[in-house]
Amino acid sequence: MNFPDDETGQVLAEMQQAGIDLSQSHEVVFFHLFEQEGQAQAMADHIKEHLPTVKCHVHPDESPNVWDVDCTVVMTPTHQAVVAQEEILEKIATNLSGYNDGWGIEA
Repeated sequence: MNFPDDETGQVLAEMQQAGIDLSQSHEVVFFHLFEQEGQAQAMADHIKEHLPTVKCHVHPDESPNVWDVDCTVVMTPTHQAVVAQEEILEKIATNLSGYNDGWGIEA
């Protein structure tokens, strides 16, 4: 399978090379970082209200004064689906002074 020449395409290609079956549904986790716990919790609350199929976990990051919001979506990780979901979540994070920190598949 060929993937677009971008960061998402590269990650998908590496997963495929590692033997992950990308034609099946997986728990795809999108990572977001915030400087304040309240901002992180606001993202989780917004998602719970507006995107009930997305599960969020708020926790302190390994870096001091940084909070993580890990958003898990059960999906078939096609390039188009990952990019679309990432854009939705990134917009929410940006509106709450956070930012996207990548994505991955729970292995």
